[in-house]
Amino acid sequence: MADKILFELVSPEKLLLSKAVDMVTVPGTEGYMGVMAGHSPLVSTLRAGMIDMKDEGVDTRFFIRGGFAEINPGKVTVLAEEAIPMSEMDLAILDQRIADAQEDEIAAKTDADRARAAQMVDDLKLVRAAF
Repeated sequence: MADKILFELVSPEKLLLSKAVDMVTVPGTEGYMGVMAGHSPLVSTLRAGMIDMKDEGVDTRFFIRGGFAEINPGKVTVLAEEAIPMSEMDLAILDQRIADAQEDEIAAKTDADRARAAQMVDDLKLVRAAF
């Protein structure tokens, strides 16, 4: 049996999950990262996307809207701006989030705000494609 890594998913409201798992994939700002027991210590910002948790052949997925990840050899802690289990997500909600992000992109007053909104649109569309 492979070593497990403790995965904690925290939203602003509460601790959503604390479980020893085989692997966690998180949407880092520079791209998706797979994390297993023994990973080098790392702190990373997260973008909107999917967290994929694998445990004994079962995948559990969460949509997050950005945040931070603290990774150590025995533990991954994700502090998410928002986290929703994909089992509770539906396409209507996701489509509305995409439309809202597109409106934010159009209404952006600075190039930096426009780029952030465009990245959110792209990230949400990737989540929708994986739905």
